[in-house]
Amino acid sequence: QVQLVESGGGLVQAGDSLSISCAASGRTYIINRMGWIRQAPGKEREFVAALNWIDSVTSYADSVKGRFTISRDNTKSTLYLQMNSLRLEDTAVYYCAARRGWYSDPVKYDWWGQGIQVTVSS
Repeated sequence: QVQLVESGGGLVQAGDSLSISCAASGRTYIINRMGWIRQAPGKEREFVAALNWIDSVTSYADSVKGRFTISRDNTKSTLYLQMNSLRLEDTAVYYCAARRGWYSDPVKYDWWGQGIQVTVSS
């Protein structure tokens, strides 16, 4: 129903900045919230940031607050994540996700992208 495609990942050094994006297609009008979730090797999926599609209210994990910014381009149905002051511990596969329902679980989403690797080196 909704397709998500991430782009823009790669290898950067600690302290650098990187922006990743997610293009949504299909029945995007049913989306009420989109977010970024990451998963590091051997760890569980972790909430990073999310944005309400209706009012653009955002939320962030404490670990990225002040360094990452989530935003959207309404005309392109595209979600962005600007990542500044990257740290080694930010290394992970970053997933774009969208949902129609309202869930208390911050990593519960209805549709997921394929994931994109972000690697931060020292």
